[in-house]
Amino acid sequence: MQEQPVPDRYKSFIGIDCDANAERMMRLMRAAMERSDTPWVGYLSTKLAERARMGQDDLHFIGSQMNALRSFFEGIDDAEGLALLNHLEEHCC
Repeated sequence: MQEQPVPDRYKSFIGIDCDANAERMMRLMRAAMERSDTPWVGYLSTKLAERARMGQDDLHFIGSQMNALRSFFEGIDDAEGLALLNHLEEHCC
């Protein structure tokens, strides 16, 4: 029996590097968490630990935490984080 190819769930996003943008978002989020003491840091830390246990990828995590991430970046006035989050929401999630 021949193995079937695994479908690419991002195939409709050809030309938009959702994975790279999601990785960039995760780096921005982690860096912002290190310099912030808002309650969102504790919440996001808990969600990151859950994500690791469940084996979710970056884009899944971002899509699941879109509202929390928006509130976090708004609360710390992070325009770069908000812009990338908006891009990901519009084009990848």
